[in-house]
Amino acid sequence: MFPKTFRFSSTILLTLTLTACATNPTGGVNFVTMSEKRELDMGKEEHGKLLKTSPVYHNDKLQALVDKVGKRLVAVSDRPGIEYHFTVIDSADINAFALPGGYIYVNRGLLDYLTSESQLAAVMGHEIGHVTARHAVQQVAAQQTSNVLSKALVFTTGISSLGDTANLFGGALISGYGRDMELQADGLGAKYLTKAGYDPKAMVEVITVLKSEEDFTRKSGKKAPAYHGLFATHPSNDVRLQEAVAKSGDVKAVETIRVDPQEFRTATAGLQVGPSVQALPGSQGRNRYYQTLLNYTMVLPDGWKTAETTTTMTATPPTGTDASLGGSLKVEAQRLQRSIEPREFVRDELKIADLQQAEALSQYGLDGYTGFNPATGQRVAVIYYSMRAYVFTGTAGTDAMKNAELEAIKSFRPIARNEAPYADPLKISWIQADGRMTYASLAKQSRLPEFPEDTLRLMNGDYPAGEPAAGKWIKIVK
Repeated sequence: MFPKTFRFSSTILLTLTLTACATNPTGGVNFVTMSEKRELDMGKEEHGKLLKTSPVYHNDKLQALVDKVGKRLVAVSDRPGIEYHFTVIDSADINAFALPGGYIYVNRGLLDYLTSESQLAAVMGHEIGHVTARHAVQQVAAQQTSNVLSKALVFTTGISSLGDTANLFGGALISGYGRDMELQADGLGAKYLTKAGYDPKAMVEVITVLKSEEDFTRKSGKKAPAYHGLFATHPSNDVRLQEAVAKSGDVKAVETIRVDPQEFRTATAGLQVGPSVQALPGSQGRNRYYQTLLNYTMVLPDGWKTAETTTTMTATPPTGTDASLGGSLKVEAQRLQRSIEPREFVRDELKIADLQQAEALSQYGLDGYTGFNPATGQRVAVIYYSMRAYVFTGTAGTDAMKNAELEAIKSFRPIARNEAPYADPLKISWIQADGRMTYASLAKQSRLPEFPEDTLRLMNGDYPAGEPAAGKWIKIVK
C-alpha cells in the first residue's frame, strides 16, 4: 500500500486531471484550468499593460498590410471565432509574440529583416498557432498544477521541492514556449499559410534568415535577444522542423491569391532601423518630434501627426476620436529683426495688445511668453532660439487639449548632440540591383554605424556571402 502522504498528493493530481481536461481547437486533449472567457479577459488585461511600456509603431500602410495578412490567416485557422488584434511594436529587437486570446505582435526590428509578404505571413502564422493551440493557457495550467503540488508536498512532508515558477508571459515572450510547442506552432503556421494561399516554405525561409542573424550576432559579439523558438541547429538541417512543415503539403488552399511584391516594398519603405525615440527613458520619449533643419525638438501628445514645410510644422490629433475636436498646434519660425522682449514681440509683431492668462516661459536656456488671444480664444506663444522667434498657435477647444498644447510648447528645446540616431533615424529604401553593385559598395554609401556589409546581406537574405542578383529588389539603409 502507498504511504498516506503519497495517496493524498495523488488524489489532488487526479482531481485536477479529471476537472481540467479540454479538447484543443487544433485537435487532441489538453490539461487546462482556464475558460475561454477568462483567456480572452486575460489577453485584454495583458495587452493594456504591454502598451504602457511597449509603444506602437505608427505607420498606416504597414499596419494595413499586417492587418490584411493577419485576417487572411485567421480566417483559415483552427480558431477563427475569437477577435484578433495585430500590433506593430516600435522596438529594434528582432521578435514577434502572442498573448492569450488573439493578441499578436510584430516588432519593427523583425520587419527590417523580412523581404516578402509570405515571410511576414510565416511569422504571423507561427504566432497565431500559439493562440489556436492555447499554449499560454496550457502553461498556466502547468504552473498552477506545480504550485498546487508544491503546496501539497509542503503540507504532507514539510519539504518544498517545486517552488514558485517563473512569470509565464515574461518567460514565453523572451525564450518561447519550449521546443515541442514551438514546433507545433511552426506546423500550424505552415498549415495556415497553405490554406491561405501562401507558400509554406516561407516558414523555413524566414527562420533561416533569423537564424543567420542570430549566428552573426553571436560571432560579432553583439548582445541582442534572438527571436524566441529558434533552434540550435540550422533550420535546413532540422529534421523535426522539416517534418512539421512538410505535413502542410497535404492541405489544400482555400483560395488562390496573388501576392504583389510591390505592396510589401511600399509598406516597408521608410521603415526605421535602429533605436526608437519612443523607447527613450521617461514619458518625454513618447511622440517626440525632431526638426533637424532648424535643430529643435518637442514632445507632442500621443498619436498626433505632423505636416511640415521649411519653416513651419503643424501637429494635429488623430481622427476618429474625441481628440479630433482639439484643433491643431502650429509652429512657425520667424527671423528676429530687432532685440526686444518676447512679450513685446507678441504686442508689436503679432499685433496682440494683451494676452489673457499670460505667463513668461523659461526652458532649456530659452526665453518666451504665452497666453490666450482675447480676440480668438487661441493659445499663442513665442520662444526665442538662435536668432529666431518661434511662434506657436494652438486651436484646442477643450481644457484637456489646451493643457496638452501648453505641455508641448514647454517641451520645445534644441536637439542635443547625442540625439542624432533619434533626430535623423536610419530608414529602409528599396532599389533594384543592376548586376554591378555589391554589398561592399552599398555599405560604403550606408549610414549603418556597425557591420554595414553584413547587415545589408542579412536584411536581404544573402548572408553570409551572397551578392545582389541583377534585377533583384534589395533593401538599403539611408
